[in-house]
Amino acid sequence: MDEVNEQSSAFGKLLLSHRRAAGLSQAALARLAGVSIRALRDLERGRAQGAKQRSAEVLAAALTLAGTQRELFLAAAKEGRRRVPNLSAAALCALPPRVQSLVGRVRDLARLRAEATAGGVVAVIGPPGVGKTSLAVAAAYELSHRFPDGCFFVDMRGMDDQPLAVRGALDRLLRALGVTPAQIPASEPEQASLLRVLLDSRRVLVVLDNATDEAHVRPLLATGRGCLTLITCRRALGGLEHVRRLWLDPLSRAAAVELLSVTVGSARVEAEPEVAAELVRLCGHLPLAVRIAANRLANRPHWSFAYLVNELRDARLRLSSLSSGDLQVRSAFEISYRRLSAAARVLFRRLAAVPGPDFGIELAEVVSAATEPQVRLHLEELAEANLVQATQTTGRFQFHDLIRIYAAERLEADEQVAARERLTGAVLDHLLGTAIAAGREFFPDARENHQFASKDEAAGWLDLEAGNWQAAQELAMRLGREHDVLELAKAMHWYSDTRFMRHPWDRIFGLGVAAARTLGSRRDLATLLNFLGWARRDRGDDEPVLRTHQEALAVAQEVDDRQEQAWAHAYLGTTLMRLGRFEEAREQALESTRLAEEFGWWSMQAPLRYRLGRVLRATGCCDEALAVLQQLIEDAERHRDGASPESRRWMIGFVVEEIAHTLKELKQWRRAAESYREARTAYTSYTAGDRAHLAATIAFHEGTAWREAGEYPKARECLNLALDALTEQNVSLRREEVLAELERIPSSPGR
Repeated sequence: MDEVNEQSSAFGKLLLSHRRAAGLSQAALARLAGVSIRALRDLERGRAQGAKQRSAEVLAAALTLAGTQRELFLAAAKEGRRRVPNLSAAALCALPPRVQSLVGRVRDLARLRAEATAGGVVAVIGPPGVGKTSLAVAAAYELSHRFPDGCFFVDMRGMDDQPLAVRGALDRLLRALGVTPAQIPASEPEQASLLRVLLDSRRVLVVLDNATDEAHVRPLLATGRGCLTLITCRRALGGLEHVRRLWLDPLSRAAAVELLSVTVGSARVEAEPEVAAELVRLCGHLPLAVRIAANRLANRPHWSFAYLVNELRDARLRLSSLSSGDLQVRSAFEISYRRLSAAARVLFRRLAAVPGPDFGIELAEVVSAATEPQVRLHLEELAEANLVQATQTTGRFQFHDLIRIYAAERLEADEQVAARERLTGAVLDHLLGTAIAAGREFFPDARENHQFASKDEAAGWLDLEAGNWQAAQELAMRLGREHDVLELAKAMHWYSDTRFMRHPWDRIFGLGVAAARTLGSRRDLATLLNFLGWARRDRGDDEPVLRTHQEALAVAQEVDDRQEQAWAHAYLGTTLMRLGRFEEAREQALESTRLAEEFGWWSMQAPLRYRLGRVLRATGCCDEALAVLQQLIEDAERHRDGASPESRRWMIGFVVEEIAHTLKELKQWRRAAESYREARTAYTSYTAGDRAHLAATIAFHEGTAWREAGEYPKARECLNLALDALTEQNVSLRREEVLAELERIPSSPGR
């Protein structure tokens, strides 16, 4: 039986394959070639690395090899005899100088060390300037002792106008491995075959730097267990099989500052630590950009960090400022941009018109005016080129900060002024119009909206696109679209109640106030001042809030807007309550409910009577508060057809929670606990708002009430629910409070 092992030489494996193809036994081939069976066996088993020239020639003749097959066979025999590569040829593929300042890549180097054990092919993927080559070269030096047969580096020049041809790369590698120019086969497939044969029995590390695409490296891959091929590329190389990928991200802030220190010195960084942190942030933590900024500072020791930071703050100048000698951030991006298809280039630059931090298919369709299938294809091309990055939310993408600036530059250079203005208008129309429609879904008396099927759908859009519609409002204000700014702020009134801890409502409503003042709309000003005061209620200083609502009341009275007067009185009541001015609070709350009788039950009477109940409880009138709130529940049933089921659940949840607080004040523990449970159920079922998260707080209050009622198992159950929910976003409850309450439950079994 033929034997071959892992130590067999490349020539031995080639000899064995030809002998088997010829259907010859070792004895038959030995007889035809005039060599001993033992010598033949040693060659095939790798005990002898290569045959002498005369023996190789007679074996080739016995195997009837001719043409390219004979040349490859003789070249493999010669290579087996000479395992030391030609030094002058090997210099063609020598590693670049060792990287002296590789920082922030400890985990990535550890990953490559682990990959070296398995061998095969690893692709280091990342955006322009992220440091792919530096990492690969550093890894090659660190791993060189594991690859005694050589470490070779080939710059594929994938981003050049004329990349290195595959044939040229094969020629360099073959010559580095000792194949003379005369022995290199003529065709590319034969060259690739020879390379695989030569590497099959060796331990070699090959770095293929700056590849264009899959076809650019596929013939060069050394897949043997003893070899490791590292590819660096801006593209994901999704068409390559059996390749492990290492995705390289920009540096952390600490690592970027450390990289800055390497060049300019730690003393200068320590002298301006906060400015240094801003400097690397403006560089997007991109190693290339940080190195360029550091070089500029090193070459100008009289510059402060603040001087360069001030220059970089201007986005219009930032890419020009990130240039030092032949290093330019803009050039790195430009190369990738030029390699895109024409349609992908259009989408890339027009995405710069998106005002927020990320985008999905919907906004990409708006800016490109292309169909959804086309947009998906072009976005995939941009992501493949690492010019946009996928976020953690499926279907969402974002720019690196510096690439976004470059996209804006291309938009200005490649599109006419009129086209850019139309693009900005289309984006603002879409974002503001859709946000207004979504916000109006939350009005208690909302009419059927064909844009959204439900509150949940509207809330999902508002949450997903929050960064964009909020940025669109800011941009609209700068562009003089005050009417849109105002309408957006007004539309957010009821939605803000469901997301009261999630968005910057003081800014959103503050812009609405500014727009109303600019437009001279006093009626809208009264409305937005009330919204703004509400948004600022939790800042810990209620005096400015009080003045805001007082101004709202004065403006509402000036224009005889009785509805907004009612709201102003209600907000003044709760503000005065927080200030401890209880009698005034009571008077304001009562006046608000009196005025509210003129208006809709769900939109005015219910919420203002609820606020009256809160004020009455705070002033110590708990029995009166309970009567107001219980009557409110009864009236809600009579008016049930005036609001959607979701709106009813939402409002009833508020009221029942306040009833529970009031019963707790009255020390009616069992009734309080039951009311808390009812409120918790309502909040949990209302999925469209932050109130669902506050179910944890209600569970805490319920547990406390059950403990006071002596129902210890129920108390423990509720408190454990509260403890489990503390990881939820926006829960205003401390873990220590819950644990302390659990400690108060007696250890002996309760009822």
